[in-house]
Amino acid sequence: MRILYSHRIQSRDGQSVHLEEMVAALRADGHEVLVVGPGLYDQAEFGGESRLVSLIRARLPPWIGALAEVAYNVPAWWRLWQAARRFRPDLIYERYNLFHLAGTWLARWSRVPLFLEINAPLVAERVRFGGLGLPGLATRLEAYVWRSADKVLVVTGVLKRMVEQAGVPADRIQVVPNGIDPAEFAPATRCEGHNGRVVLGFVGFVRDWHGLDGVIAAMAAAHDAAPIDLVVVGDGPARAALERQAATLGLADRVRFTGLQAREQVPALVAGFDIALQPRAVEYASPLKIFEYMAAGRAIVAPDQENIREILRDSETALLFDPSRPEAMWQAILRLAGDADLRNRLGVAAGAEIARRDYTWAGNARRVVGWARQSAGIRARAIG
Repeated sequence: MRILYSHRIQSRDGQSVHLEEMVAALRADGHEVLVVGPGLYDQAEFGGESRLVSLIRARLPPWIGALAEVAYNVPAWWRLWQAARRFRPDLIYERYNLFHLAGTWLARWSRVPLFLEINAPLVAERVRFGGLGLPGLATRLEAYVWRSADKVLVVTGVLKRMVEQAGVPADRIQVVPNGIDPAEFAPATRCEGHNGRVVLGFVGFVRDWHGLDGVIAAMAAAHDAAPIDLVVVGDGPARAALERQAATLGLADRVRFTGLQAREQVPALVAGFDIALQPRAVEYASPLKIFEYMAAGRAIVAPDQENIREILRDSETALLFDPSRPEAMWQAILRLAGDADLRNRLGVAAGAEIARRDYTWAGNARRVVGWARQSAGIRARAIG
């Protein structure tokens, strides 16, 4: 099958991991994949977006920024149309981005089926976190793109309900959680190299709302608990404040910040965790780090909320805590810190769950192609 993969990603982060892993899995399964996206994507450094894009967004009023995103569809459509004429795809696969209409237009014009991958309700997300211009237009265009797709692929059941509420029929929506390449995160027994201390670990973009400050404060107050260290793998706007907090509380030697790490370095770092943390999670997300923790066979502490329960089972593959109780996460950590057998049992079960439920990029690619082949009208078409 020839698959035209359209995107408007301009950052090198979790989005790019998803994109590149899915493309690699589709190609490994024998399909031709042509990726079409912004030229700035290749220039962005891992862990951030293009500096030019960041500068423009910071200086433009939100409504002008929204119009600029709409205007971007003109060159995006032309680039995608030219690629489609040469490639003659059987399927257009597009990662949804706000104000991005090029894939929808191409699918309607060429009569090639469109599969739309949605990882977040971006209108609601940008309203929540600020920076959305022309929200009325954004809402209408988001619904238009969602409803125009032949198949909508969402990462959680929570997100599926949100897409249904926008008017997309349930039978056109499939839940496809994030995945992992198990070979990259093979379970390993952690080498005790921290003077017998239990090592907590977190991987990802470090934000204030993750709640790592509460973990550091609890570490300082827990004088009678098992010796606990914390390793934070990644960078982000909250890192500097967390470093100051650790130093102020006398924990500079027990809280280590690795900074941004290349993807190939992350598995070895995760293998050094005794307890892997997902302190907070957006209610519709499918966090990549959870699948990494599971594949590595780590004991996981995560919030007890619907999207997380789609992946993890409390006391079977993780310990889930009540996110409404400030002390609940630390109580779960202490329980695991004092029980090595429980850590081992949860880690083994989490690793087995990857295979049992096929939480892999290869599995996701097979499912997508299977649905595409079942869709009416999948065939090569000449684009004039």
